Amino acid sequence: MAADEASTPDSRRAASLAPLPDHRNVDTPWWQELWRRHAHITTPLRARGLQCDIEFGLSAYIVRVSLPDDSCLIIGPPQEPSSERPPGDPEGWIATREHPDDPSLFEVLYDSAPSADPGAPQRPEARHGGNAEPLIEAIDHRLAQLGLLPPHESPHVRSVQPTPPPQARDVPGTPDRAPVYVYGNALRALTDRLNGAQSHADAAALLHQILEPTDGLLAQLGEFFEAAGEKAKEAEEDDGFDLSYDLADAAAEIRNLAEVLHVAEDRMRALTPLVPAPRLSSTAARAPSLPPRVLPPAQPRHTR
Repeated sequence: MAADEASTPDSRRAASLAPLPDHRNVDTPWWQELWRRHAHITTPLRARGLQCDIEFGLSAYIVRVSLPDDSCLIIGPPQEPSSERPPGDPEGWIATREHPDDPSLFEVLYDSAPSADPGAPQRPEARHGGNAEPLIEAIDHRLAQLGLLPPHESPHVRSVQPTPPPQARDVPGTPDRAPVYVYGNALRALTDRLNGAQSHADAAALLHQILEPTDGLLAQLGEFFEAAGEKAKEAEEDDGFDLSYDLADAAAEIRNLAEVLHVAEDRMRALTPLVPAPRLSSTAARAPSLPPRVLPPAQPRHTR
C-alpha cells in the first residue's frame, strides 16, 4: 500500500485524499488491519486534507490527526479503564486537541464515552456512543471555528449528477413507456466515467464515490436495505418479518463488502500505468522479426 499520488489533475482534485502516513509499518499486515478498522474515521478526515495515522495510546489504539498549526487531534476510546471491545468499534469516542510543545493547549472536542461514574452528568454527545458521523461533524465544526481546516474540498461535495432520462420516460407507468431508473442511470454514468478515466488517480477518485465509508454508495446502499427491512416489519403478514431478515442480511453483506474493499482506492491510486512500446522506425521494420519475449508471471500481492 503506497502513498496517494499528489499529482491529481485539478478537475479531479476534489476527490483526492490526504496522503497515507510515511513509515515502514504502512506495508505490514497488522497495521493495514488497524487502518481498515479505523477507515470510517480516517477517510472522512483525509477527505478534508488532514493527515492521519494509527498509534497505540495508553491501553488502546488511537487515530492521530496532524493539524496545520502543528497541534494534533487524538481520537480514540477511553484509555482508562481499558475496554475489551475491538479496535475501531468502541462504546464511545473521545477527541482532544493537543500540542506536543505546549502542554497548556488541551481541549476536549468530543466525548461520547459512557461515564464511569453513574452519578456524574453525561455530555450531550454521549447518546451517540460509537457512531462516527457525529464525531466527524463535531471535529468539522470546531476546526472551522479555529481556521484549521486545510483548503480542500470534500470529495462528496461534487456528487455525480444523474443522467437526465429522455422526455418520453418522464411519467413511469404510462403505456408504452419504460419506468425511470434515475439511480441506475447515475451509476451507469459513473461507470462510463470510469471507463474513460485518463489515469489511475482518476479511477481512484471514482472508486471513492462508491467506497467512502460515510457518504459513499455502498454505505448508503446498506442504509437503504436496512430501512427497507424496517419498513417490511410494519406489515401484518408473517412474511414481513421474513423479508426484513433477508433485507438485513443484504445490508450486512454490503457493509462487509465495503470493509473488504476499503483500501481499493489507495491501491488503485498507487498503480503505475503500462509504458507503451516505442514505435519501430522504417529501418527497424525491415529487420527480421524476433520471437516474443516471455515475461515471468506477476507475483500476487497479499494486501488487506
